[in-house]
Amino acid sequence: MLRPIVLACTLLLTSCATTMPEITSAVRNDLAPTGKVRAGINYGNFILAQKDKATGESRGVAIDLANELGRRLGVPVEIVAYNSVAALGDAAPTGAWDIAFLGSDPVRERIMSFTPAYVELDATYLVPQASRLRTAAEADRAGVRITAQARANYELYLQRNLKKAQLVPAPNNDAALALLAEGKVDALAGLTEGLMQLGAKLPGSRIVEGRFMAVQQSIAVPKGRDAGLAYLRSVVEDAKSSGLVARAVAKTGARGVSTAPRAK
Repeated sequence: MLRPIVLACTLLLTSCATTMPEITSAVRNDLAPTGKVRAGINYGNFILAQKDKATGESRGVAIDLANELGRRLGVPVEIVAYNSVAALGDAAPTGAWDIAFLGSDPVRERIMSFTPAYVELDATYLVPQASRLRTAAEADRAGVRITAQARANYELYLQRNLKKAQLVPAPNNDAALALLAEGKVDALAGLTEGLMQLGAKLPGSRIVEGRFMAVQQSIAVPKGRDAGLAYLRSVVEDAKSSGLVARAVAKTGARGVSTAPRAK
């Protein structure tokens, strides 16, 4: 039989592990001001969200997390669909969505606030078979031209961090692939899973070893919704520790994707 003090501590730890912050009126006003959670979803990132062509049903890590938030708040979820992360981000000041799923970045933090990451996506390079580049670390060299989808998280990162290589933004991944196929660039930057699919369209291409960054995918709210953001932080951490995120990732079958570490 447990001693009283040990039992008390055990009960306290169990309670702390399962307790979520109170859902106050301020939380509801921030996350569901219209009586539903309007979730901005970028269908251009199929790892986070994709739509079944036959049924029209949406699935993915972002969809599972949005539905979990709606369940906790006891309100329906309305998906506000976008085909690019640029359009999703630009909508932040317009009030079109209450939460959005996209990578956190200092540029985006000017108009929205982010939770800690729930998943990390490896970003690396696709190159022609004959390329001398073997690892991601070798790409930042003088004379190397790198293309990436404009305003994607990894493109914003490369804008800040490339020292010698030239960055050539493209409007989308198909346009970036065309630049690589035509020999106008030497490497195409992107998420590992996405590059595997693009590589299948370019015979003889290959993915270099390693990654140049881990894209931190988070949940955003428009600036000023501090109560909602604090509650979302707890939802994200709980979803990681409970295994919800890991199960959602496993269902996608995507490679180069992992549950983000617990926030410090």
